[in-house]
Amino acid sequence: MNQQLKNEIPVWDIAIRVFHWVLVAAFAIAYLTEDDFETLHVYAGYILLGLISFRVVWGVIGTKHARFTDFICRISTIKHYLKSMLTSKPKHYIGHNPAGGLMITVMLFSLFALSYSGLKTYAAEGKGPLANIEVSIVSSAYADDHHYRSGKNDFWEEVHEFLANFTLLLIFIHVAGVAISSLLHQENLVRAMITGKKELPPK
Repeated sequence: MNQQLKNEIPVWDIAIRVFHWVLVAAFAIAYLTEDDFETLHVYAGYILLGLISFRVVWGVIGTKHARFTDFICRISTIKHYLKSMLTSKPKHYIGHNPAGGLMITVMLFSLFALSYSGLKTYAAEGKGPLANIEVSIVSSAYADDHHYRSGKNDFWEEVHEFLANFTLLLIFIHVAGVAISSLLHQENLVRAMITGKKELPPK
């Protein structure tokens, strides 16, 4: 037991852990309430956008393994890591591995695009923080035109739905990657995102 504790080191700070699990909850709520509970869906979307904004800031000023500089890698590094996963001893990383870092980056972009398309969909209905901007850009004749608003709403609603499903696909890939990485490196990555600690591999 004491030896196990000695091999554990802190990796994920409390801010990253809270961010991760609240993000999971907010996306799940937003996805499941899309059609039937508009108010809850919208507030979950606002929370998502706030979380993404926080993660971008924390990726610059946060702790070592939370920073983008720690896990955003060159394509060649990502390819090399993926090849190493096919061997009996893939390269181990204390923080995010290069493939995981790529997934996080893509997911942040996808979540931002999802949130923005949600705001545009809401604005097309004359609601939300972008509604007034929408009206100021378009002449009043078009802003009041039902067909114009209907067309805008249909477009952004389709984009929003596509991005929601695309993000869900990324989440499935992410979960699969976590499972595979946990097996290959013999570490519990889910537990690490709860406790903030990871066990060092045996030398």
